[in-house]
Amino acid sequence: MRVVELSNHPGAMLREIRLRPDGDDGGAARYEAALAQHRQHVREAEQARDTARAAHRRWAWLRGFFAVRRARRHPPEPPPATGTSADQQEILMAGIEGEQLVASGLGRVLNDDWTLIRGYRNRCGEIDHLLLGPRGLIAIEGKHRNALVHCAGDHWWFTKFDKYGNAVERGEMTDSRGRSPSQQVNEPASQLESFLRTRGHPVAIERVVLLTHPRSRLGNCVRPTVHVATTTSQVIGLLDDSATALSEPEREQVERLIIRDHRFHNSKHKA
Repeated sequence: MRVVELSNHPGAMLREIRLRPDGDDGGAARYEAALAQHRQHVREAEQARDTARAAHRRWAWLRGFFAVRRARRHPPEPPPATGTSADQQEILMAGIEGEQLVASGLGRVLNDDWTLIRGYRNRCGEIDHLLLGPRGLIAIEGKHRNALVHCAGDHWWFTKFDKYGNAVERGEMTDSRGRSPSQQVNEPASQLESFLRTRGHPVAIERVVLLTHPRSRLGNCVRPTVHVATTTSQVIGLLDDSATALSEPEREQVERLIIRDHRFHNSKHKA
């Protein structure tokens, strides 16, 4: 599976926090340098793999495939969180961990006919992952929360328990704009569908909220407006029910349109 990273909002926020001059001893800067080196190593391995595939060099591609897996498996360890930003760092690191679990879970099963586009943005918001392949297009909103998650339509909430089974925390699941997880994925996915349709690609986008924490559980979920999954295997299972079949030329065109649309909206967001 190919991975195209358009943006990494949690990662950017985490770097910003760690590079603040609030008593940091240089560990954050060293981590950023090591992380940049790691990503460059992964990109070089991916380029070698893709070059071998394009040249139909089967054994070289196979060696490259495993080289990419090894490279991705050993990112640098982040420095420990300190100071008043520790809680915020922990939340961002949980989100990053969830995104990595999605990519690794899908990558173990899907071949290079599939592309995972990470961090797409349009005027209605950001989609964590867009999975594009022969059997369609899926928008995935990841939630990395160690809790029992409930939903009723577009209303989402959670209950967290201690190790003795006692409820210790309850709360609404919303983003900074007050949107539930289903709204977070539905709104930009609908906008992307409309954009692709006007460009001659009427692709129906499946929408999924994926609970990525290994101890996440799904509680009562009544009339959900999206698919709800707790494993990447369940996401892949949705592909069997997809009514959309995309040829390789159409997938390439759709991918280019998604990237172009993201760059347009991302530049407006930064302005």
